[in-house]
Amino acid sequence: MPCWYYEKKDLLNTPSVRQGMSPDTESRYRRDGARFIIDAGAKMGLKYDTCATGVVLFHRFYMFHSFIEFPRCVTAACCLFLAGKVEETPKKCKDLIKVTKSMLTDAQLATFKEDPREEIMTLERILLQTIKFDLIIEHPYSFLLKFAKLIKGDKGKIQRLVQMSWTFINDSLCTTLSLQWEPEVIAVALMYLASRLSKFEITDWHGKPLGFRGKWYDYFVEDVSLDLLEDICHQVLDLYSKPPQRSGDASPSTNPAKSKSNVCVSIALFITFCCKHIKIQLK
Repeated sequence: MPCWYYEKKDLLNTPSVRQGMSPDTESRYRRDGARFIIDAGAKMGLKYDTCATGVVLFHRFYMFHSFIEFPRCVTAACCLFLAGKVEETPKKCKDLIKVTKSMLTDAQLATFKEDPREEIMTLERILLQTIKFDLIIEHPYSFLLKFAKLIKGDKGKIQRLVQMSWTFINDSLCTTLSLQWEPEVIAVALMYLASRLSKFEITDWHGKPLGFRGKWYDYFVEDVSLDLLEDICHQVLDLYSKPPQRSGDASPSTNPAKSKSNVCVSIALFITFCCKHIKIQLK
Protein backbone atom coordinates (compact mmCIF):
# COMPACT_ATOMS: atom_id res chain seq x y z
CA MET A 1 0.00 0.00 0.00
CA PRO A 2 1.19 3.57 -0.67
CA CYS A 3 2.57 5.82 2.05
CA TRP A 4 0.09 8.63 2.67
CA TYR A 5 2.36 10.95 4.64
CA TYR A 6 4.25 13.75 2.97
CA GLU A 7 6.89 16.34 3.77
CA LYS A 8 5.81 20.00 3.71
CA LYS A 9 7.85 20.57 0.57
CA ASP A 10 5.76 17.90 -1.18
CA LEU A 11 2.58 19.70 -0.17
CA LEU A 12 3.92 22.78 -1.97
CA ASN A 13 4.59 20.80 -5.14
CA THR A 14 1.22 19.22 -5.84
CA PRO A 15 -0.25 18.73 -9.33
CA SER A 16 -2.35 21.87 -8.83
CA VAL A 17 0.70 23.98 -7.96
CA ARG A 18 2.66 22.55 -10.87
CA GLN A 19 -0.17 23.66 -13.16
CA GLY A 20 0.05 27.23 -11.91
CA MET A 21 -2.31 27.37 -8.93
CA SER A 22 -0.95 29.24 -5.93
CA PRO A 23 -0.48 27.28 -2.68
CA ASP A 24 -2.88 29.67 -0.92
CA THR A 25 -5.60 29.00 -3.47
CA GLU A 26 -5.07 25.27 -3.20
CA SER A 27 -5.32 25.49 0.60
CA ARG A 28 -8.59 27.39 0.23
CA TYR A 29 -9.95 24.79 -2.18
CA ARG A 30 -9.02 22.04 0.24
CA ARG A 31 -10.84 23.88 3.04
CA ASP A 32 -13.88 24.39 0.82
CA GLY A 33 -13.99 20.70 -0.09
CA ALA A 34 -13.54 19.55 3.50
CA ARG A 35 -16.26 21.85 4.79
CA PHE A 36 -18.63 20.75 2.05
CA ILE A 37 -18.09 17.08 2.95
CA ILE A 38 -18.63 17.75 6.66
CA ASP A 39 -21.73 19.91 6.09
CA ALA A 40 -23.27 17.60 3.50
CA GLY A 41 -22.54 14.59 5.70
CA ALA A 42 -24.27 16.26 8.63
CA LYS A 43 -27.32 17.07 6.50
CA MET A 44 -27.49 13.41 5.47
CA GLY A 45 -27.16 12.14 9.03
CA LEU A 46 -23.77 10.53 8.47
CA LYS A 47 -21.43 9.80 11.38
CA TYR A 48 -18.37 11.90 12.11
CA ASP A 49 -16.00 9.12 11.05
CA THR A 50 -17.72 8.79 7.67
CA CYS A 51 -17.29 12.52 7.06
CA ALA A 52 -13.67 12.35 8.23
CA THR A 53 -12.96 9.45 5.86
CA GLY A 54 -14.46 11.47 3.01
CA VAL A 55 -12.19 14.41 3.79
CA VAL A 56 -9.07 12.23 3.98
CA LEU A 57 -9.93 10.68 0.61
CA PHE A 58 -10.37 14.20 -0.78
CA HIS A 59 -6.95 15.34 0.43
CA ARG A 60 -5.25 12.19 -0.86
CA PHE A 61 -6.87 12.50 -4.28
CA TYR A 62 -5.40 15.95 -4.86
CA MET A 63 -1.89 14.74 -4.15
CA PHE A 64 -2.18 12.96 -7.51
CA HIS A 65 -4.60 15.18 -9.45
CA SER A 66 -5.13 18.87 -10.00
CA PHE A 67 -8.00 21.08 -8.89
CA ILE A 68 -7.77 22.61 -12.35
CA GLU A 69 -8.70 19.31 -13.99
CA PHE A 70 -11.06 17.92 -11.34
CA PRO A 71 -13.58 20.42 -9.85
CA ARG A 72 -13.50 20.31 -6.09
CA CYS A 73 -17.27 20.14 -5.59
CA VAL A 74 -17.64 17.03 -7.74
CA THR A 75 -14.66 15.40 -6.04
CA ALA A 76 -15.98 16.26 -2.58
CA ALA A 77 -19.37 14.73 -3.36
CA CYS A 78 -17.68 11.62 -4.78
CA CYS A 79 -15.44 11.24 -1.71
CA LEU A 80 -18.42 11.46 0.62
CA PHE A 81 -20.30 8.93 -1.50
CA LEU A 82 -17.40 6.46 -1.33
CA ALA A 83 -16.81 7.14 2.38
CA GLY A 84 -20.38 6.07 3.10
CA LYS A 85 -19.61 2.68 1.61
CA VAL A 86 -16.23 2.40 3.33
CA GLU A 87 -17.69 3.13 6.78
CA GLU A 88 -20.77 0.97 6.16
CA THR A 89 -23.12 3.96 6.21
CA PRO A 90 -24.03 4.07 2.51
CA LYS A 91 -26.34 6.69 1.05
CA LYS A 92 -28.05 6.67 -2.33
CA CYS A 93 -26.41 8.80 -4.96
CA LYS A 94 -29.69 10.57 -5.71
CA ASP A 95 -29.96 11.64 -2.07
CA LEU A 96 -26.41 12.98 -2.12
CA ILE A 97 -27.17 14.93 -5.30
CA LYS A 98 -30.29 16.39 -3.71
CA VAL A 99 -28.31 17.65 -0.72
CA THR A 100 -25.55 18.90 -3.00
CA LYS A 101 -28.02 20.97 -5.04
CA SER A 102 -29.31 22.57 -1.85
CA MET A 103 -25.84 23.66 -0.79
CA LEU A 104 -24.04 24.86 -3.93
CA THR A 105 -24.32 27.87 -6.19
CA ASP A 106 -25.42 27.59 -9.82
CA ALA A 107 -21.80 28.03 -10.92
CA GLN A 108 -20.64 25.22 -8.66
CA LEU A 109 -23.49 22.95 -9.78
CA ALA A 110 -22.48 23.55 -13.39
CA THR A 111 -19.27 21.58 -12.75
CA PHE A 112 -21.43 18.46 -12.38
CA LYS A 113 -22.49 18.93 -16.03
CA GLU A 114 -25.75 17.47 -17.35
CA ASP A 115 -25.70 14.19 -15.43
CA PRO A 116 -24.41 14.62 -11.85
CA ARG A 117 -24.89 10.93 -11.07
CA GLU A 118 -22.72 9.88 -13.98
CA GLU A 119 -20.05 12.41 -13.00
CA ILE A 120 -19.92 11.04 -9.46
CA MET A 121 -19.90 7.42 -10.57
CA THR A 122 -17.17 8.00 -13.16
CA LEU A 123 -15.02 9.90 -10.69
CA GLU A 124 -15.51 7.18 -8.08
CA ARG A 125 -13.66 4.76 -10.35
CA ILE A 126 -10.83 7.25 -10.81
CA LEU A 127 -10.72 7.86 -7.06
CA LEU A 128 -10.43 4.16 -6.27
CA GLN A 129 -7.62 3.75 -8.78
CA THR A 130 -5.87 6.82 -7.40
CA ILE A 131 -5.87 5.57 -3.82
CA LYS A 132 -5.01 2.06 -5.04
CA PHE A 133 -8.10 0.70 -3.27
CA ASP A 134 -6.55 1.47 0.12
CA LEU A 135 -9.74 1.94 2.14
CA ILE A 136 -8.40 1.43 5.66
CA ILE A 137 -8.34 4.87 7.28
CA GLU A 138 -7.89 5.65 10.97
CA HIS A 139 -8.82 8.96 12.55
CA PRO A 140 -7.61 10.85 15.65
CA TYR A 141 -10.99 10.57 17.39
CA SER A 142 -10.47 7.00 18.62
CA PHE A 143 -6.99 7.86 19.91
CA LEU A 144 -8.34 10.91 21.71
CA LEU A 145 -10.87 8.81 23.61
CA LYS A 146 -8.28 6.12 24.32
CA PHE A 147 -5.80 8.65 25.74
CA ALA A 148 -8.45 10.59 27.65
CA LYS A 149 -9.55 7.48 29.53
CA LEU A 150 -6.04 7.17 30.92
CA ILE A 151 -5.95 10.66 32.42
CA LYS A 152 -6.45 11.06 36.16
CA GLY A 153 -7.98 14.17 37.63
CA ASP A 154 -11.16 16.21 37.83
CA LYS A 155 -13.76 14.56 35.57
CA GLY A 156 -15.28 17.90 34.60
CA LYS A 157 -11.93 19.26 33.46
CA ILE A 158 -11.17 16.07 31.56
CA GLN A 159 -14.58 16.27 29.86
CA ARG A 160 -13.89 19.84 28.83
CA LEU A 161 -10.48 18.81 27.52
CA VAL A 162 -12.06 16.10 25.38
CA GLN A 163 -14.74 18.45 24.07
CA MET A 164 -12.19 21.01 22.97
CA SER A 165 -9.82 18.41 21.52
CA TRP A 166 -12.66 16.79 19.58
CA THR A 167 -13.60 20.07 17.94
CA PHE A 168 -9.98 20.85 17.13
CA ILE A 169 -9.79 17.46 15.42
CA ASN A 170 -12.92 18.31 13.43
CA ASP A 171 -11.34 21.54 12.27
CA SER A 172 -7.99 19.90 11.54
CA LEU A 173 -9.73 18.15 8.64
CA CYS A 174 -9.66 21.50 6.84
CA THR A 175 -5.85 21.39 6.92
CA THR A 176 -3.43 18.90 5.38
CA LEU A 177 -2.47 17.41 8.75
CA SER A 178 -3.91 14.04 7.74
CA LEU A 179 -1.31 14.05 4.95
CA GLN A 180 1.52 14.89 7.33
CA TRP A 181 1.10 12.85 10.51
CA GLU A 182 -0.43 9.67 11.88
CA PRO A 183 -3.79 10.06 13.64
CA GLU A 184 -2.36 9.33 17.09
CA VAL A 185 0.15 12.17 16.68
CA ILE A 186 -2.61 14.59 15.65
CA ALA A 187 -4.73 13.45 18.60
CA VAL A 188 -2.03 14.00 21.21
CA ALA A 189 -1.04 17.36 19.68
CA LEU A 190 -4.59 18.69 19.81
CA MET A 191 -5.00 17.37 23.34
CA TYR A 192 -1.89 19.39 24.15
CA LEU A 193 -3.49 22.47 22.57
CA ALA A 194 -6.73 21.96 24.50
CA SER A 195 -4.85 21.44 27.76
CA ARG A 196 -2.97 24.70 27.27
CA LEU A 197 -6.06 26.71 26.37
CA SER A 198 -8.18 25.21 29.16
CA LYS A 199 -5.29 25.53 31.63
CA PHE A 200 -5.63 21.89 32.63
CA GLU A 201 -2.21 20.41 33.24
CA ILE A 202 -2.00 16.65 32.80
CA THR A 203 0.31 15.32 35.50
CA ASP A 204 -0.99 11.84 36.29
CA TRP A 205 -2.49 8.99 34.32
CA HIS A 206 -3.22 5.29 34.58
CA GLY A 207 -0.15 3.22 33.79
CA LYS A 208 2.32 5.99 34.57
CA PRO A 209 5.63 4.24 35.36
CA LEU A 210 7.05 4.82 38.82
CA GLY A 211 9.62 7.60 38.64
CA PHE A 212 8.65 8.61 35.10
CA ARG A 213 9.95 12.13 34.51
CA GLY A 214 8.74 12.73 30.97
CA LYS A 215 5.64 14.58 29.83
CA TRP A 216 2.30 12.83 29.39
CA TYR A 217 2.52 13.08 25.61
CA ASP A 218 5.88 11.29 25.68
CA TYR A 219 4.11 8.34 27.30
CA PHE A 220 1.05 8.34 25.01
CA VAL A 221 3.01 8.63 21.74
CA GLU A 222 6.71 7.90 21.40
CA ASP A 223 9.17 10.30 19.79
CA VAL A 224 7.00 13.41 19.62
CA SER A 225 8.81 16.66 20.30
CA LEU A 226 7.36 19.84 21.71
CA ASP A 227 8.25 21.60 18.45
CA LEU A 228 6.20 19.06 16.52
CA LEU A 229 3.20 19.44 18.80
CA GLU A 230 3.30 23.22 18.53
CA ASP A 231 3.63 23.09 14.74
CA ILE A 232 0.46 20.98 14.52
CA CYS A 233 -1.32 23.32 16.94
CA HIS A 234 -0.38 26.37 14.89
CA GLN A 235 -1.67 24.78 11.69
CA VAL A 236 -5.08 24.40 13.33
CA LEU A 237 -5.06 27.81 15.04
CA ASP A 238 -4.25 29.43 11.71
CA LEU A 239 -7.72 28.41 10.54
CA TYR A 240 -9.30 30.77 13.07
CA SER A 241 -7.22 33.71 11.91
CA LYS A 242 -8.27 33.44 8.27
CA PRO A 243 -10.86 35.92 6.99
CA PRO A 244 -14.25 34.59 5.79
CA GLN A 245 -14.10 33.06 2.32
CA ARG A 246 -16.48 33.73 -0.52
CA SER A 247 -18.27 30.78 -2.00
CA GLY A 248 -17.21 31.55 -5.56
CA ASP A 249 -13.96 30.64 -7.27
CA ALA A 250 -12.37 34.08 -7.08
CA SER A 251 -9.71 34.49 -4.43
CA PRO A 252 -10.98 36.66 -1.58
CA SER A 253 -9.21 39.84 -0.60
CA THR A 254 -7.24 39.61 2.61
CA ASN A 255 -5.87 41.97 5.21
CA PRO A 256 -2.97 40.11 6.89
CA ALA A 257 -2.45 42.69 9.61
CA LYS A 258 -6.09 42.59 10.67
CA SER A 259 -6.47 38.81 10.41
CA LYS A 260 -3.73 38.09 12.97
CA SER A 261 -5.13 40.64 15.40
CA ASN A 262 -8.42 38.73 15.60
CA VAL A 263 -6.87 35.39 16.59
CA CYS A 264 -7.36 35.70 20.36
CA VAL A 265 -10.98 36.84 20.03
CA SER A 266 -11.74 34.00 17.59
CA ILE A 267 -10.20 31.38 19.86
CA ALA A 268 -12.05 32.68 22.92
CA LEU A 269 -15.41 32.61 21.11
CA PHE A 270 -14.60 29.20 19.68
CA ILE A 271 -13.77 27.69 23.07
CA THR A 272 -16.98 29.07 24.57
CA PHE A 273 -19.02 27.60 21.73
CA CYS A 274 -17.46 24.14 21.74
CA CYS A 275 -17.72 23.73 25.49
CA LYS A 276 -21.43 24.54 25.37
CA HIS A 277 -22.45 22.58 22.30
CA ILE A 278 -20.18 19.54 21.92
CA LYS A 279 -20.89 16.59 24.15
CA ILE A 280 -18.64 13.55 24.04
CA GLN A 281 -19.29 11.04 26.79
CA LEU A 282 -16.41 9.08 28.27
CA LYS A 283 -17.44 5.60 29.25
